[in-house]
Amino acid sequence: MKNPLWKRIPKELISDIGKYLVIFLFMTASIGFISGFLVAANSMVHTYNNSFEDYNIENGHFELKAEITDELEKALMDKAVSVYDISYYDKTVTDIQDAEADSTLRIFKNRTEVNKVCIMEGRLPAADDEIAIDRMYAENNNLEVGDRIDVDDMEYTISGYVALSDYSTMFSNNNDTMFDAMLFGVAIVTDNRYEEYEKDDRNFEHFLYAWKYDKNEPSDDTEEKDMSEELLETIYKYGELETFVPRYLNQAIKFAGEDMGKDRSMMATLMYIIIAILAFIFAVTINNTISKEAATIGTLRASGYTRGELLIHYISLPVFVTIVAAIVGNILGYTVFKDVAAGMYYGSYSLTQYTTLWNADAFILTTAVPIIIMLVINLVIIGRMLKLSPLRFLRRDLSRTKRKKAVKLPHFKFFNRFRIRVILQNIPNYIMLVVGICFAHVLLMFGLMMHPLLDHFQEETIENMIAEYQYVLKAPVETVNEKAEKYCAVTLETDEEEAAEEITVFGINKDSAYFEHSLPTDGVMISDGYAEKYRLKTGDTIHLKALYTDVTYSFTISEICTYPSVLSVFINDEDFREIFEKDEEYFTGYFSDEELKDIDEAYIATQITREDLTKVSRQLDRSMGKMFYLVDVFAVVMFILLVYLLTKLIVERNTVPISMTKILGYENHEINQLYLMSTTVMVILSSVLGIVVARYVIGYLYFTMMKDFVKGWLVMWIKPGIYIEMFILSILCYVFVSLFQMRKIKRIPMDEALKNVE
Repeated sequence: MKNPLWKRIPKELISDIGKYLVIFLFMTASIGFISGFLVAANSMVHTYNNSFEDYNIENGHFELKAEITDELEKALMDKAVSVYDISYYDKTVTDIQDAEADSTLRIFKNRTEVNKVCIMEGRLPAADDEIAIDRMYAENNNLEVGDRIDVDDMEYTISGYVALSDYSTMFSNNNDTMFDAMLFGVAIVTDNRYEEYEKDDRNFEHFLYAWKYDKNEPSDDTEEKDMSEELLETIYKYGELETFVPRYLNQAIKFAGEDMGKDRSMMATLMYIIIAILAFIFAVTINNTISKEAATIGTLRASGYTRGELLIHYISLPVFVTIVAAIVGNILGYTVFKDVAAGMYYGSYSLTQYTTLWNADAFILTTAVPIIIMLVINLVIIGRMLKLSPLRFLRRDLSRTKRKKAVKLPHFKFFNRFRIRVILQNIPNYIMLVVGICFAHVLLMFGLMMHPLLDHFQEETIENMIAEYQYVLKAPVETVNEKAEKYCAVTLETDEEEAAEEITVFGINKDSAYFEHSLPTDGVMISDGYAEKYRLKTGDTIHLKALYTDVTYSFTISEICTYPSVLSVFINDEDFREIFEKDEEYFTGYFSDEELKDIDEAYIATQITREDLTKVSRQLDRSMGKMFYLVDVFAVVMFILLVYLLTKLIVERNTVPISMTKILGYENHEINQLYLMSTTVMVILSSVLGIVVARYVIGYLYFTMMKDFVKGWLVMWIKPGIYIEMFILSILCYVFVSLFQMRKIKRIPMDEALKNVE
């Protein structure tokens, strides 16, 4: 026999279409975006993993001071290692409209054997005055195919956009804290034009060589580390080594792949939290419906309807809405949102062209799991309610605890006591309100804090620069500039086996004209970023290892200073030379507020300016800025949705009392003061609590996220005004929602109380 209860479902849906439509749209958007994100991420990761074979990506590379010798090539061949010349020039690009500063293009010949090139748009250069540039660099600098650009005073026509398979992330130096796709890019020119560069004395060629193992590819990072260390010893014997970077340590290759893998689990978790909150809202709403229909349910149970039949009836709408939202969301995910998510990846990384892949995991995560979450939460909460006996339903006795006397309230004014009663009668609803607002505030704080944090980091970096120019030399070279100050530096690494990170140790003149802090006479000074990232404090001992060796150095922390640029240790230059066994004349570079034009560029390893030091904030703002705004919008919409649904529920639950107050002669504005003022108080308290909770949650999440996301550190800073912004935004959203509830209260008729007289 057909169950007549099914006939009620369309009527219930239509009668409360506003609530179901709002939840459906929010759930569809959430599932659609996450589905599109997972599909794009999976397709990107698949393309990235295949690129190692498709584009024959190197097992590592090394740079020599001079061209590779026949002796070294033969020694490497004897170890079954093939070597490929991927040398390059770094050249300056000028006169790009609206650019923050001059940028650098790393120019290569076309690669046909190793680290092959993917043509994204246009074509490779055919003439000597043509150049193919990295797609991401072009987009960040508003350059189109066919435009002309000046590279070291030579004019080129852009023939196409490319993606170099060994530069999926734009790290100009493997030791950099963050990549920079705005002021750094890679490019391809013709072989003939490249050979002509050698005649240009202003630039020197970087003799870079990639290697590939002819057989026995390493199976994991541990084996790759062992094989690369053996190779390093051979190169040391026959050549003067500048840099040595095995693939597993190459940020330009590995960073994008590792980051894309982390994003998928984070986005799926976010969606599950959202679905769980919506499921609880559904459950609370349905419990309210059950309370209103208690007598009817009691009659149905007495007439032979089972708990199971009623349970299926009451959970059918939430599950139905979730199923439809999941289906529509996945359709949107594979069409609209997929491209949005892919655009976010392409906005951060210079990835090769990808093909969309059907992702069964994404379908399960965004369809089956949300339905299961919705089903389980509603089964537990609603099923518990329906376990009461038919007699209890007929009597409207739905309390699971012994009926107690009403809580005795202080002798407040009538309106205040009434409002407190409303709060006590709706505690479950207000608990959901508090939880939802806290979650929305976590998202809102994250979105609002990042832009000011990046601006603050940039300001702090510039304010605490040691000098306008910092030169790192390949060999000690004197300068005639008397204001330039010599310093010593060495790169060590932390002693963590799994995730060793490079730390720069500076040896600075104790009477330095550039370094503003007083160096300790006993122990060392470390940067605040180093201290915060590794939870260090004064008195702690740190252990750092020399690169490529087992030599370890121990230092006791005496002071912590503000220096956001890099994770650093500061000691005076005399102690530096003693610790690292250097002679009295040893130095590695200069600090200067003026450009040192008398040093041959062939002797300069790196010239560091404010543009180099601020690349972290600049790139994060560029690649993730849109996401921060998206998080803000999402948090505000979620806040409005939660407040709307729960205040609507409270008004509906009090329909009869509101009707009665109208009979007693109360005006609508007085009724608003009685019922909406209670919710207003709870929203204000929840918003204050949410801001406090968000601050602590963000503190934990920020540390976890940033520890894995970047080398170096962005010291956490929340603009004080953000707390006020969040509170004002919350109140404005609530005012907007309360207008709808005032309208709903106004529409409640006086005869509603008479219809429900027992």
